[in-house]
Amino acid sequence: MISAFTFSAMPRLIFGPGTIGRLGEIAASFGKNALLVTGSEALERSGHLSRMLEDLKAVGMHVYQCRIAGEPSPAMVDQAATDLKGKGVGVVLAVGGGSVLDAGKAIAAMLKENGSVIDFLEGVGKRTPSGESVPVVAVPTTSGTGSEATKNAVISRVGNGGFKKSLRHDNYIPRLAILDPTLCVSAPPSVTAACGMDALTQLIESYVSAQASPLTDALAMDGMCYLIPALPDACGNGAADIGCRGLVAYGAFLSGVTLANAGLGVVHGVAGLMGGILSIPHGIACANLLPYAVKATVGNLTAVHTQRADAANDKFARIGKLFGATLENRLDCCRHLVVGLYRWLDQLDIPRLGEFGLTLAHVDFLAHAASNKNNPLPLSTVQIGQMIQDRC
Repeated sequence: MISAFTFSAMPRLIFGPGTIGRLGEIAASFGKNALLVTGSEALERSGHLSRMLEDLKAVGMHVYQCRIAGEPSPAMVDQAATDLKGKGVGVVLAVGGGSVLDAGKAIAAMLKENGSVIDFLEGVGKRTPSGESVPVVAVPTTSGTGSEATKNAVISRVGNGGFKKSLRHDNYIPRLAILDPTLCVSAPPSVTAACGMDALTQLIESYVSAQASPLTDALAMDGMCYLIPALPDACGNGAADIGCRGLVAYGAFLSGVTLANAGLGVVHGVAGLMGGILSIPHGIACANLLPYAVKATVGNLTAVHTQRADAANDKFARIGKLFGATLENRLDCCRHLVVGLYRWLDQLDIPRLGEFGLTLAHVDFLAHAASNKNNPLPLSTVQIGQMIQDRC
């Protein structure tokens, strides 16, 4: 028997090398005025930015530009929306990493709202978003958050009283996503590794989520089947291989689809909180926390002896087989998965959390304030504290 579930819309997807060349014709279908949101100078150095601007000019588009430095803050989003209201922006083109895509979605929404974005953030503001938004075309240049397929935009304020919270509505799913793996080739190994581990974490957590459905299971497993074999190569000898980059990009896209529909687990329940107090790249936080979270969750599930717990551990065992486990014993496959995840931390050269200022003094606060989200079984406060200490 299949339990009742819901499934949100997905963006229209255009996938393949060279598809960025269609940006001009796509943008023109929304009107004459576009906002182009980009991030670091890497897009400019690669030559892609100038080509996009030429394509947009060729179809008669007037383009406003906004560059986002780092993760979007309330001040960044508010300033951009204030500057552009009344300018007749018909489409927001967000081209960059996950932070750029989140910024684009948030600006598009706030162009239709009055007040500050902070008023509408979950757990921070007291107002409910109307759901109105300028259409968004999302073009990722890294393969990580899957923001091109999600209904939320993550907004951060780092420091004392800081937060990392979402602006969320079903209508914020981008109207269209362009996945062109040629845009990801210039991403350095450190960025590719961190983003890829974020995507993997999202696929694993949504696959074993207490809110998973047969549909999200199928999509998450498909994403892992493509991403797991490809990610180490994309961080090494296959960095310039368009096919390899495409596999990781596809997996990251599906991670956005599945997290939007099945939710995430304890890794994100800690990583999001951590990102509000320290400038730790989200993918780095997820990568460090994932192996211990899987190990502790498997242990909790093994001790319960229920049909639901067995089913969740069966899922972890299937992921272990994607990491090369050859034994049929479920627990052995789960252990192989944990070993494989820890091995990837070294293989992908993931820096420890302590390198970003996380100390033992932060552990107690994080352990007590963290959320298990939709973890198949919750980790205890002690386990969450140990998970953080494991990579300080």
